[in-house]
Amino acid sequence: MRSTVRLRILITCGVLVAAGAGGWQLLPSDGVRTDPITVGTTDGVTSLDPAGAYDAGSWAIYSNIYQSLLTFKPGFTEPVPDAAESCGFVGSGLTTYRCTLRDDLTFSNGRKMTAEDVEYSFERMLGIKTDVGPQPLFPTLKSVDSEGRTVTFHLSAKDVTFPLKLATGAGSIVDRERYPDKALRPDEAVDGSGPYVLKEYKPGESALLEPNPRYKGSITKAGRPVLVKYYAKSEDLANAWKTKDVQVTHRQLPPEFVSTLETSDDTRVTEAESAEIRNINFNVRPGSPMADKAVRQAVAAVLDRPAITTGPYKGTVEPLYSLIPQGFVGHSTAFYDLYPEPSGKKAAQILKAAGVKTPVKFTFGFRKGDIYVAETAEIKRQLEETGLFEVETVEVKWEDFQKQYAKGDFDAYTVGWLPDFPDSDSFTAPLVGTGNTLHNGFSSKRIDSLIASTQRYSDRSKATNDFRAIQTEVATDVPLVPLWQKKDYVLSTDAVAGSQYLTDGTGIWRLWELNWI
Repeated sequence: MRSTVRLRILITCGVLVAAGAGGWQLLPSDGVRTDPITVGTTDGVTSLDPAGAYDAGSWAIYSNIYQSLLTFKPGFTEPVPDAAESCGFVGSGLTTYRCTLRDDLTFSNGRKMTAEDVEYSFERMLGIKTDVGPQPLFPTLKSVDSEGRTVTFHLSAKDVTFPLKLATGAGSIVDRERYPDKALRPDEAVDGSGPYVLKEYKPGESALLEPNPRYKGSITKAGRPVLVKYYAKSEDLANAWKTKDVQVTHRQLPPEFVSTLETSDDTRVTEAESAEIRNINFNVRPGSPMADKAVRQAVAAVLDRPAITTGPYKGTVEPLYSLIPQGFVGHSTAFYDLYPEPSGKKAAQILKAAGVKTPVKFTFGFRKGDIYVAETAEIKRQLEETGLFEVETVEVKWEDFQKQYAKGDFDAYTVGWLPDFPDSDSFTAPLVGTGNTLHNGFSSKRIDSLIASTQRYSDRSKATNDFRAIQTEVATDVPLVPLWQKKDYVLSTDAVAGSQYLTDGTGIWRLWELNWI
């Protein structure tokens, strides 16, 4: 099915200035601005310790202050070495992956990085296993060992996506002498080896980043100093843009603001090749009304996505009827196939057949923020108008919200999702696999088997049927309901070059690409 709501396609007006090597000197020549470029965002940082966060705001910073063995070049979907000199699978079994570390790496504190630090970083992340940490990204990682400059990863099953996962924020390498092995680092200091060092950090307010003179890796350009400013509301970010308090904005501007964006003489608008999605997730643990599949199916039957996308979101997002969004291998319309039109009548039949008493009362948690209030109000209206549900909405600030849904404090909750890496697996294993990052208690042997099957194919097109089968299972079992997907927008003033390279859907925030004109 083709959605009747389309994203507004914006023309990228990129001006490539000072793109040669001479324009990217660490020490700028006379006349070049040296003050920080200010970037505004509503994506907050949960933790500066990479073992303690699995969210867009935290990983955006990680890609600048930490290094991973591999990384993604702008516009490419295959990872290349960064902290590693080389990496590859050993043999044809796809269960042993080995990397040789560069020999010229040092942490920002001056200590030399070794393969032991890499081994330590992964074992620590898996061992700490925080509620909102990235360990669900590595279900096939059995063990890690190091010898000399070599790091070897032993997998429990074939996983061609493993190199892609190494290139994410979950693969950040930390100094084993500065990060405790059994707990998150308690202070707000950072000892990484990325292209930037964190000079000053004010939680919830700002992060001042300066180029790291010790950095060695895949990036050949030295960036400019950057001041990242964090805003609690999208309206606050829009006001900061209007008052010229920021020169670049990325995630999230108000829908009514985005719907009027146009490239002009002093403003550049870039529509990045990304695929952000948003789902209603269900707590299927015993004791929650959502433990009953019929209740989840009834919600799916009622939901009117176009009313959400054209109402609260002003047409800046598209209805999504599948786990995997458009543009990714295996995308389907599984939810539309089973629930083609919003129907209170169908929902009532589902509940009656299952012997469920109505109205079903449940709690609905959502992240504190202006647009999320309007979205949640529309969902609540749709469900309660049927007479089948009574919805108690709970608004919680982001840091607490993550911890609360992980503990099972809500029966249902909405979470946005950006792909960790450019592959459909980023929408399956972390969201519906056993031990998923949503911590909703959902587990399906059938889906786990299909996920494992998709990870066997180096030619990703051969995994298409398995990805579609996963989506059919999800639409039937309904551990979540897809709401919408959208593109990513970056705004910059005419004083800044390189904003078109800031993000491209690989999960990396390339602040070093920004430069004064």
